[in-house]
Amino acid sequence: MNIQQDGLTPNAGRLMWAGFLAILAAGIGFGVRGGIMAKWGLEFGFNAKELGDITGAGFTGFCFGIIGGGLVCDKLGYGKLVFLAFAMHCLSAVVTVMAAPEQAHETSFALLYWGMFIFAFANGTLEAVANPLIATLFPSKRTHYLNILHASWPAGLVLGGAIGWILGDGMDWHWKSQLMLFLIPTLLYGLMFFRQAMPQSEASEKGLSLGEMFKDVGILGGLVVCYLLFLFFSAGMGLGDGVAYAIAGVCLIGIAWITKFSMGAILLFVLFIAHALVGAVELGTDSWIQNITGNLLTPAEGKILFIWTSAIMMGLRFCADFIERRLGLSPVGILCVCAALATGGLVLASSMNTFMGAMFALAVYAVGKTFFWPTMLAVTSDRYPRTGAIAISIMGGIGMMSAGLLGGPGLGYAKDRFAGEALQEANAAIYQEYQAEKESSFLVFEPSRGLDGTKFGEINEKLTDARAALGEAGETDLSSAFDSLTAAEKTVHEARIEGDRRTLKADAVIPAVMTVIFLALLVYFKSIGGYKALHLKDESAA
Repeated sequence: MNIQQDGLTPNAGRLMWAGFLAILAAGIGFGVRGGIMAKWGLEFGFNAKELGDITGAGFTGFCFGIIGGGLVCDKLGYGKLVFLAFAMHCLSAVVTVMAAPEQAHETSFALLYWGMFIFAFANGTLEAVANPLIATLFPSKRTHYLNILHASWPAGLVLGGAIGWILGDGMDWHWKSQLMLFLIPTLLYGLMFFRQAMPQSEASEKGLSLGEMFKDVGILGGLVVCYLLFLFFSAGMGLGDGVAYAIAGVCLIGIAWITKFSMGAILLFVLFIAHALVGAVELGTDSWIQNITGNLLTPAEGKILFIWTSAIMMGLRFCADFIERRLGLSPVGILCVCAALATGGLVLASSMNTFMGAMFALAVYAVGKTFFWPTMLAVTSDRYPRTGAIAISIMGGIGMMSAGLLGGPGLGYAKDRFAGEALQEANAAIYQEYQAEKESSFLVFEPSRGLDGTKFGEINEKLTDARAALGEAGETDLSSAFDSLTAAEKTVHEARIEGDRRTLKADAVIPAVMTVIFLALLVYFKSIGGYKALHLKDESAA
């Protein structure tokens, strides 16, 4: 890899690594948050749906940052957006640490929700800079360098998981202290971006107007964005369907007006839908995977597995050029293979019983999800250069908003529903004792009542203490720790495990649908002579 030779500017390497650190900060915050969700459930009494909503805010804010940033970055300049993101990262730290268990339930929920939202807004603003910047700096190797840029995400997950494992479990650091460590790479990316000249996108150099850049997105692409905006304002903000429809409708009319009622490119519309599924299965699953594997095995093993899958992703994202150029797979071919692997990995994970079996199942899943996000950005940038930063920024926003509104809350709902159903089937009387006070609801699915977060957290704490005592006594088989639970507590724990298994099986449907979509795209590109990157013609914007 010769960054200096591949890049268009002398500071291409510094800009790429500055973007790497920016996304690293986001990954560390996300990784730590995944490890402290159980602590939030115990400390604040949140059920799985409420935890899913907080996690979702850590995605939806990203959408506003990346789409808003993508619309203005070609005109406003990348430097101003980096400064805004830096300020928002610092503000998110202040808001989050204000949450305390002695506050009203609604107050602590609101502080954590908006702290995550602001953090995600900063992350999105940074990606509105980093993605088009790398696509512009390395036009002949976009898939390769976008994958390297986004290797920082799993690197951040590895560091975040290690923070929870070593500093949280090992040294008993408070969750606030763990979470604030993301400020270290935040400071570093601020210093690396400081006073750096940045190139313009191909569309910006040609002087294309906002309307011209938006034409390929058009009404079809706007429908995908506006549907997610409807969900955000209706379910996320609680404004009601009427107000949410009105806001989404105004946005769609605005897109139609800007583009002079262009319908948009059908292929880009399909890519937007596919990326919504990417966000739901990759980031939505990542937000819950430590919690799920910790229930199926042990919390410590769940953290190790999270680090394991993240390390696989980090390493493989440096290999995209080898896979594309040496193995002969096009970017769409890579996406198709990955979707099939992710499907198989989640199905295997739903039946894991041993640590080694879990390592294998999650390794398959990790390989599958590795290339989704950056390769989707590369395909969009390759095929739609006229859109400049807009299309890939919208795509990133769709993925994150889908994760926040569909993936995170959807899996939280599934966990509540399947665990509640499993406990009802096992013992209706125990279910009445352990059910959550608040119902879980999601889209058009029937509302259900899961398990009380505080009560289940107490069972987990009891198991953790029993395992720790066995470990101190020199025991290697920790299965006898379950003997410390009462018969009712064992029934509840087994129901939660069964709920998690059913949740993973339901989750596998998403990459299965993606496999079909990417197969169809492979057929389409073969019919037009194969996949290739497109470039704007050398003519004036007029």
